[in-house]
Amino acid sequence: MTAFNFNTAPRIVFGDGAIARIGEIAAAQLGKRVLLVTDPGLIKVGLIDPALKSLEAAGVAVSVYSKVEADPPEAVIMTCVSAAQEFEADAVIGLGGGSSMDSAKLAALLAPGREKLADIYGIGNAKGPRLPLLLAPTTAGTGSEVTPISIVTTGASEKKGVVTPLILPDVALLDPELTLGLPPHVTAATGIDAMVHAIEAFASASPSNNPVSRALAREALRLMGAALERAVKNGKDRAARGDMLLGAMLAGQAFANSPVAAVHALAYPIGGHFHVPHGLSNALMLPHVLRFNAETASAAYAEIAPYAFPELAEVGTQGRASAFAEKLAGLSVRCGLEQRLRDVGIPKDAVPMLARDAMKQTRLLVNNPRAVTEADALAIYQQAW
Repeated sequence: MTAFNFNTAPRIVFGDGAIARIGEIAAAQLGKRVLLVTDPGLIKVGLIDPALKSLEAAGVAVSVYSKVEADPPEAVIMTCVSAAQEFEADAVIGLGGGSSMDSAKLAALLAPGREKLADIYGIGNAKGPRLPLLLAPTTAGTGSEVTPISIVTTGASEKKGVVTPLILPDVALLDPELTLGLPPHVTAATGIDAMVHAIEAFASASPSNNPVSRALAREALRLMGAALERAVKNGKDRAARGDMLLGAMLAGQAFANSPVAAVHALAYPIGGHFHVPHGLSNALMLPHVLRFNAETASAAYAEIAPYAFPELAEVGTQGRASAFAEKLAGLSVRCGLEQRLRDVGIPKDAVPMLARDAMKQTRLLVNNPRAVTEADALAIYQQAW
């Protein structure tokens, strides 16, 4: 067996109502002055109130930074860092979707003032140390609560990643109750996003691909394949919500160690230029990239397909990879997601620009099981349009 490393958060707290324990966890493990990073939508619906109540009861002083926006630009990251410094926070909590958690990771890393954001883009460039960190997701999608990755929008549309084990949190707190109010469309898009994480981690061409990630990816697909449509159709289905949240976390652990590839590489320009949510961008590209990859990754796709869709075990291995792509496309349709780039307002003449920008995602494309040229990317976008 090839040697490998596997990194993840040292402590995971999972369960209905777990948010009520955040105060005792923070007091014991984080510190007495905490910056809570979230977005204005969660404040509006009162989703952070139980956390604030628990922190107050535990004697933890809290300052709330709530200016996070989707696909956070560098300016948001830096104002978040300033908020931590001005409050003299000795810990950071990220409560929200992937954007809030990614912002919290970088606030914890940069608040000590020892390094600059511009210097830490890429893999392994951060030096640390960081402030203690707890992450609590309110969507079942990004898996950011257990990944060493933070994505930032730089300039007008390009996305860059900070990749370092330093931003794995001290605690990942997963409370399915925080996801009960997610609208069906958001549930569907973030759920497909999590399934993409598992699929790409399993088939990744990265030398970091490892048996632990593959096992986690299989279990993630087993949970989410059975739960996603139920969670979309009935948002109050606690069992489905719990399975989705756990599945998304397992997929996050998988791709944190066996990196994602072309689905994400082609999704990033869609979000960067047209502000399509990340999960939906991935859903739009998924079946088209799987069909492209099937030439070299059919065995991997055939192996994992029955975990998400047990009926595919009856399909011969030769046809199972293509059936897998069609099943995922059908799931997206049943969950009410847009199916074509034109459906989200992307004009046809933008496709060449998307293909050019996708080729900048070399960090991701190198992991794809089939090499992707700009001409290939253009053809995939054209099929998706």
